Amino acid sequence: MCGIAGIVYKDKNLHNAGYDMTNMLHQLQHRGPDSAGYAIYGGTGLKENEYILKIQVKEQNRLLETVQDAINMVTPIKKDEIIPSVGDSFIYKCKIELDEFSSLKPLISQVDTIDDVIVLNGSQDFEMVKDVGSVLEIADRYNVSDIKGTHAIGHTRFSTESGVDRYHAHPFQTYIVKDVSVVHNGQITNYWKVRDPLERKGHVFETFNDTECLVHYIADKLDSGYSLEEALEQSVEDMDGPFSYIIATPKGIGIAKDKLGLRPGVMAETDDIFAIASEEVSLREVVDTHNIEQISPGEVMVYEI
Repeated sequence: MCGIAGIVYKDKNLHNAGYDMTNMLHQLQHRGPDSAGYAIYGGTGLKENEYILKIQVKEQNRLLETVQDAINMVTPIKKDEIIPSVGDSFIYKCKIELDEFSSLKPLISQVDTIDDVIVLNGSQDFEMVKDVGSVLEIADRYNVSDIKGTHAIGHTRFSTESGVDRYHAHPFQTYIVKDVSVVHNGQITNYWKVRDPLERKGHVFETFNDTECLVHYIADKLDSGYSLEEALEQSVEDMDGPFSYIIATPKGIGIAKDKLGLRPGVMAETDDIFAIASEEVSLREVVDTHNIEQISPGEVMVYEI
């Protein structure tokens, strides 16, 4: 079933995006009990050539040192921290510097070759948090309410086609273009038809999750010169199945819904905020919901700041 939400602060300033998104997602908890996640944009404070990596590392003797050595062979680690988590692993967060964005994916792939290590995220303009558990548990675990942002998207997951773990939690991102992430409710039923031509173009898929296919598809369109709105419009034509999704970039968010309107979605707007969610109860956390609009079947919208 899954629940999705997005929020944009129109003044382009930093706001309590983590706090607001937590409240929105908590109201959608009934739609997805397995895991939850956030992509919160605009508040990282990183320079143009700086990136944050978040890496799941199993609790093993000297494994973290192996990860650090692999990264330092490519670029010196500028700052790092260990984020305690549940299970038999922790999250290693580090700041690095790369001359080119194109160097990020090869570095991630190299780290991923280490046994019992998974790179969850590499980004510059957004903070990604995702994990197994309830929204409030995850928000507390990662101090999400302290994260500021100009806009954000979030997800509560009900797993239907892949494992329940941190990596398969939403949002998904791609490294084809910088800092694009997506949250998705539904199924892409012609998944292989969409994925096959992307793989032939050189896209590398890490999972069989249809949401990963979706973010690769949009990134490929953006990389080919499409505007975000054009990419979303084409996705409605090319993808089959019941779906609604929100995609985020450093400039804002975009929304698309399948032609039959088989997945719910509502939005509301004030002078200060634009918000979207699977259900009205989520919007009530951040906006006056007297003027709710349904997202129409096949509708596409882009809200950029």
